[in-house]
This record gives sequence, structure tokens and C-alpha cells, in this order.
Amino acid sequence: MSAVPSSAPSRRRVVLLAPVPAPLGERLAAAGLEVVLREVGPGRAEEAAAAAADADGLFSLLVHPVGERLFAAAPRLAVVANCATGVDNVDLAAARRHGVTVANTPGVLTADTADFTWALLLALLRRVVEADAYVRRGEFRGWALDLLLGRSLGSLTLGVVGAGAIGQAVLARARAFGMTTLYTSRRRLPEAREAALGTSWRTLDELVAAADVVSLHAPLTPETRGLFDAARLARMRPGAFLVNTARGPLVDEEALAAALASGRLGGAALDVFEREPEVHPGLLGLPNVVLAPHLGSATAETRFRMAELSVAALLAVLVEGRAPDHPVVLPSSGGATPGRAGRT
Repeated sequence: MSAVPSSAPSRRRVVLLAPVPAPLGERLAAAGLEVVLREVGPGRAEEAAAAAADADGLFSLLVHPVGERLFAAAPRLAVVANCATGVDNVDLAAARRHGVTVANTPGVLTADTADFTWALLLALLRRVVEADAYVRRGEFRGWALDLLLGRSLGSLTLGVVGAGAIGQAVLARARAFGMTTLYTSRRRLPEAREAALGTSWRTLDELVAAADVVSLHAPLTPETRGLFDAARLARMRPGAFLVNTARGPLVDEEALAAALASGRLGGAALDVFEREPEVHPGLLGLPNVVLAPHLGSATAETRFRMAELSVAALLAVLVEGRAPDHPVVLPSSGGATPGRAGRT
């Protein structure tokens, strides 16, 4: 789906920085919007800004930098529909300054991301990836008492860092495996919710000292960037395991690789990376590391629903003249720039 930019568009224009499912693109066009696909690769801020220059609405992914440069280059821009729960790729302060609405896609990926966390956790503790490679190499000679021994989940304590929707869903699933659970979060859950989940609150340092498996579900903020650095990794129990399906920069990958290579930690499973898509080379050759390419929400149903929520946000602002259902930034009545007046 593409179009040649026009200096005086007769319709409001939605620029897609990545493709959307065909029925959703058709939904935008049927509403009278001009839909233009201008694919931009991960991290390409200058290209994203150029692509958005004549946009009234923008569809972006987590990999697209949406910051001051883009907002300054796009005087008509009224709404950014970021197809992700996290918005750490969007400069929210700049969006407010420029009077641009920002929407995200919360809620729809909770269950699938929690499920995938458990897929990684099980693969790590039961050595599934190692076992698969072992069989494919032709080394399997029959059952043996000590072959590729993993860990029994029911004997372990799971510590969840970040008890938002996904963190709580991970805790709920732990009950089926008979694991003791702890959690830490900026806001402690109500006692009734703790009881329902069968979990207990700890400070972060208390949690890492007590947990056999630490699973990260915190958002990426200035305070959480590098949360698991060399010092905090050293506070984890000897032989403990780390799982990260949240954001890569929560973890210092060089320090993690060193802790794993030394045997200080038992293993790690990572769906996200500090400098994504780059992976620290020290992690690639370790057999006790499970790696996945950011697949937490990667089911056909959820990815469609995420895109659908983004399209709904674009329609709400540009066609229906109202706030989207899931706003992250709503410009104040007096905060819109002249070029955007009336578009939010």
C-alpha cells in the first residue's frame, strides 16, 4: 500500500512505518484516510522523521524512534499509534510539547507474553534447547540416569520483578507448577490479590537473594535501565537463573555473560536484548542460555489485535474526533501547536 506524497493532500494521511494486516489497512482507507506505507528499519531516527513529515497520523513499532526530530519535522501530526504496550521508543515529553496524542496497545498481549515467559523458563530449567541440539547431532544413544539433568520446578522459588499485568499473569501460572513465589514492584499489591496469587512481597535485593529463578517484567525507565548490573547479579543466589521478557536494557549483558561463563549463575533465557537486535557475543556460545528474537507477543491472534488497537486509535483521533481508548499522552487544551489545532 503506497502513494506518492502530495504537497496539498485532500484527505488526512496516515503513514505506516511498517505494514499492517490488509483488512486493517482497508479499514483506514474505507474511513476516508489516505494510507501510505513507508517502511523504516529499526533505530533509523532520521528516516522515520522524513517518512512522517506529511503525516496526520503515524503507525509505529517499538523499533521506531519517535522523538523531537520527528515531531519537529511533522507539523500536521496529530496522533502516534505505537503498536506496543511499552512506549520507551517515544519521547513523551516531546509529544506533549508538540501537542501530539500518543496511544499504545495494553492488555491484549498479557496472556501470550506470560505464556512465553513460561516457555523460556521451562526450556531453560529442563534444558530443552540443549536436548534438541544433542539429538540433532546424533549423540543420543539411549536413556541414562544422568543425561541432561535439569531442575524440578516445584523445589524452586520464583521471583518476579514488576507486578503489572504480565508479572501477575506469570505469578498466577506458577501455582500450577507448585513453585514458591515472591515479587517486587513499585506499588505493593493489595493483600487480597497477594493471597489470590499465593505470593509475597520483598524488596528487590531481598528477592534476588532468595529466588532461584528471577523473571523480569518491569518497564524500561531511567530508573530501571541497567537494573541488573554486575552488582545486582552478584547478589543473586549461586546457580540462580535469570529470565527477561520485558526490555533488554534492564540487564547489563556483559556482566550477565561474565556471571554465566564463570558458573556464578546457572543460566539465562532472554527474549529481549540490551542493544536489540544485537546480542552480546559472550552469550551466544553458552549452552546454558536460551535466546529468542522478541517473541513474547508473537501469536497471530495477539499481533493482529495489537495492530487493530493501533488502527482504532488512528480512526478515533483523525475521523471520530475523540481521544483514543488507550492514550499515553493527551495534549492539554491549550498545548497544541497551531498546525495541530483541532486534530486531537
